[in-house]
Amino acid sequence: MLYISTRGHADRKHFCDILLEGLAPDGGLYLPEQYPKISGATLTKLRTAYHEQGYAELAFQILSLYIDDIPAADLKAICAKTYTAEVFGTGEIVPLRHLEDGLWLEALSNGPTLAFKDMAMQLLGNLFEYELKRRGEELNILGATSGDTGSAAEYAMRGKEGVRVFMTSPHGRMSAFQQAQMFSLQDENIHNIAIEGVFDDCQDIVKAVSNDLDFKRKYKIGTVNSINWARLLAQVVYYFAGYIQATETNDQKVSFTVPSGNFGNVCAGHVARQMGLPIAKLVVATNENDVLDEFFRTGSYRVRAAADTHETSSPSMDISKASNFERFIFDLLGRNGQRTKALFSAALQTYGRFDLSADPLFADAAGKYGFESGKSTHADRLATIRDTHQRHGVTIDTHTADGVKVAREHRGDASVPMIVLETALPIKFAETIEEALGHAPERPEKFAGIEDLPKRVQVMPADVDQVKAYIQRVCDDA
Repeated sequence: MLYISTRGHADRKHFCDILLEGLAPDGGLYLPEQYPKISGATLTKLRTAYHEQGYAELAFQILSLYIDDIPAADLKAICAKTYTAEVFGTGEIVPLRHLEDGLWLEALSNGPTLAFKDMAMQLLGNLFEYELKRRGEELNILGATSGDTGSAAEYAMRGKEGVRVFMTSPHGRMSAFQQAQMFSLQDENIHNIAIEGVFDDCQDIVKAVSNDLDFKRKYKIGTVNSINWARLLAQVVYYFAGYIQATETNDQKVSFTVPSGNFGNVCAGHVARQMGLPIAKLVVATNENDVLDEFFRTGSYRVRAAADTHETSSPSMDISKASNFERFIFDLLGRNGQRTKALFSAALQTYGRFDLSADPLFADAAGKYGFESGKSTHADRLATIRDTHQRHGVTIDTHTADGVKVAREHRGDASVPMIVLETALPIKFAETIEEALGHAPERPEKFAGIEDLPKRVQVMPADVDQVKAYIQRVCDDA
């Protein structure tokens, strides 16, 4: 299996070559040369694997279709180490729960940081450790977070050999729960840097360090973000797990509704569908930042400026430029790298938008690829959280509420189960839950009193040189 750039670069690379790499040399994103197709017999085999051997075996069999430069025994061991009941709180890993009239919730938030990002980040941490050890190399991950991404990365990389994490966050601007998740970690390879400023200051620092190529090469600076193919590939697995749990035979179809801002989560569903998983519809649910909903309705992809990106109660979707969207457009345009490059490298940079409404291929987004979309507002979230709790005794987080609201509007054929991907546990967004229900959401026992634990964090001004000096000092002293 070789991987290509969405922008047409001539290189063809194996999985482990792109594992530690971010973007392709031409700024594109990596995708396999072709998606492996699963037959009915293979799907039956995957169904049996999940029911009889569990999620780790299902992951191994799917990942094996894409990874041919890690020995099978090693890859199997990595999957077995990653997807355990101890890490994810249940042997099912992603249990399916019936909500109402053909509507289901797939729980993706049982991992260490209570967010769906753990599903991929935990695997990525183990893959990093394996490949770095095999190469005899180290990697220093520098990131910026406003909350959830940082904690998922840190919990995945904690204690990993050959990996250090330097995570910047805005000082005093995360919730007490989010701060405690990150700052209470005492692992020697985890370094939290609280920047005296806002999230944009943290992001600017990361970009500045990455643009210092000499420093980047000397200290082996890498990033962990959703453009990494390994993260997206890990997410493909839970689409298969959801389908297998919701069906009994391979001639049945299901649909998925996915709360989406950066398009990574739902792009994994697109990959699963291209492989042949019987998915009827992929419904993209957005919040007030409705860039993706606008595209699927009109064919116009219009990036908003920072001032026009709303701050909402489902903040993980407060995104106006979906990084992974380029992967889908590449497929939509018949895998034409030059056209994709013209849209994402030229049109977006020059005009901040592109319009495919007049292109005959735009109709394929719905017809061939099964995409639909919808949006949700703060009032919708409150109403959906309240209704779901009152009628079903189930408390959902704000992002999942966006998904449930939109899923109800796109349910369609009652014989086709609609699965909503749950994205986080309610405790992470307690303020909105209290606004909706009048009481705080349940807190998992392992997080009782987390805010009172000792903190390990460096507070620094928003100064690139001071952050670089800190990274240099840590690495040179190691």
